[in-house]
Amino acid sequence: MPKIPFTKMHGCGNDYIYVNAMEHPIADPSRAAILWSDRHKGIGSDGLVLIDRSPVPEADYSMRIFNADGSEAMMCGNASRCIGKYVYERELTSKTTVRLLTLSGIKTLLLNVADGIVGSVTVDMGEPQVENAEQFIPTRGLTQGTFVSMGNPHYVIFTDDVDQVGETGRALEHHPAFPQRCNIEFARIEPVVSGFPADTAPRIRTRVWERGSGITQACGTGACATAVAACLTGRAGRESDIVMDGGTLHIEWCEEDRSAEGRFFKKNHVYMTGPAAFVFDGEIEINSKL
Repeated sequence: MPKIPFTKMHGCGNDYIYVNAMEHPIADPSRAAILWSDRHKGIGSDGLVLIDRSPVPEADYSMRIFNADGSEAMMCGNASRCIGKYVYERELTSKTTVRLLTLSGIKTLLLNVADGIVGSVTVDMGEPQVENAEQFIPTRGLTQGTFVSMGNPHYVIFTDDVDQVGETGRALEHHPAFPQRCNIEFARIEPVVSGFPADTAPRIRTRVWERGSGITQACGTGACATAVAACLTGRAGRESDIVMDGGTLHIEWCEEDRSAEGRFFKKNHVYMTGPAAFVFDGEIEINSKL
């Protein structure tokens, strides 16, 4: 059988298999995602990401994401950061501002580069949709959460018990209130650490049940939704550090237009900053159906 090269990457532990579809197109990425994401019989990941040329001139590249269950996702903040690192360090581009086409629109990646290495990536995640944000969904004793769309749906519950993510997250993903299923976040505002500056962004411990993947180490859009929900409900200001199982993401919900270090930040847009990392490269056999 022929083999196809891939790269395993992660953003705060949210790991995906990346394939350069410009050179290696995959006819059935949904099936490939199911087979390859298996952590016992495959490569092991939260899903498959295809990096391709953009069909529109407004973007440099396109991204398609397939969850571990084969369903196609609209957007993934962690995957978009990894693509920024991939295209720059694999010398597909010399740009430090990359425009990425996703199913939820074009996202701008601001690469933070030093000595040829992308240390972190700031992603313009666009404007959150927060109409009818407060919702009451009676499930397992939980009644109130905040619904935020970051191009994909999120339901954020503030609770002291973030570890109920497995049992309750599964139930809520498939709740009738969410006919297209939903990502579920369980969040807790952490106490201020003694000795930290007064203007330090609040830390919000968050665990995520991702639609189509289950519990994941991190979720970029989920971190953004959590920060927005915390601001909407008066639990935090416009900036937060979202502490997830696999690492921490800094989120800013920009209050006004501003410029910083030659970059322009737009009012009401959410900006996510965090790391991206290579894990390993490899090849996998591919049958004719893929």
